[in-house]
Amino acid sequence: MRKRETDNSGLLLPLVEEFYSIQGEGVNTGRAAYFIRVGGCDICCSWCDTRHSWNPELHPMVSIVEIAGNVTAAGADSVVVTGGEPLMWNMEPLCRLLRSKGIKTFLETSGTHPLTGKWDWITLSPKKDSPPLSGILEMADELKVVIHDGTDFEAAEMYSRNVRPACQLLLQPEWSRYREMIKAITEYVKKNSRWRVSLQAQKFMHIP
Repeated sequence: MRKRETDNSGLLLPLVEEFYSIQGEGVNTGRAAYFIRVGGCDICCSWCDTRHSWNPELHPMVSIVEIAGNVTAAGADSVVVTGGEPLMWNMEPLCRLLRSKGIKTFLETSGTHPLTGKWDWITLSPKKDSPPLSGILEMADELKVVIHDGTDFEAAEMYSRNVRPACQLLLQPEWSRYREMIKAITEYVKKNSRWRVSLQAQKFMHIP
């Protein structure tokens, strides 16, 4: 999906949704965070549960000043920017504005676009058919690989060879195939203990 034909200053972003909730995935599960979902994705996974975010044209361009104001009004001290694929847009202005207010910045990305913005935490969730750029692998704090079928384990190992030693390694079952894949994932982690299991806890808790 193409970005809108506009300058990519990052002062306006296609806002799909924003809400204050609890992080349900990865290393930071259970922490309160304000979520900003940005429109636009050029990977379009067949199992994606946020397909409504793919086309940025369907979502209003909202000022980052307004977005940051909503974050502070909610009383949040950290923000998770997700998508879609947020790095289709220039994230530098949003990060700068949030950090100036003492708000921590967390990114969730597939890594297929150059990194913009300064982040306190980068969650890299690469897809096997759309490999991430090599530079972002070296900057990831967390490698979270969604397991849809058995071939995804091989992709996970391939990507893990290029991250920093301190990067946390997680395997997460794709939600629609949770029952089919969770046993294979737990057995894999038992044999390869540098990996951890990640669950979409927000879905079990029935929260956004």
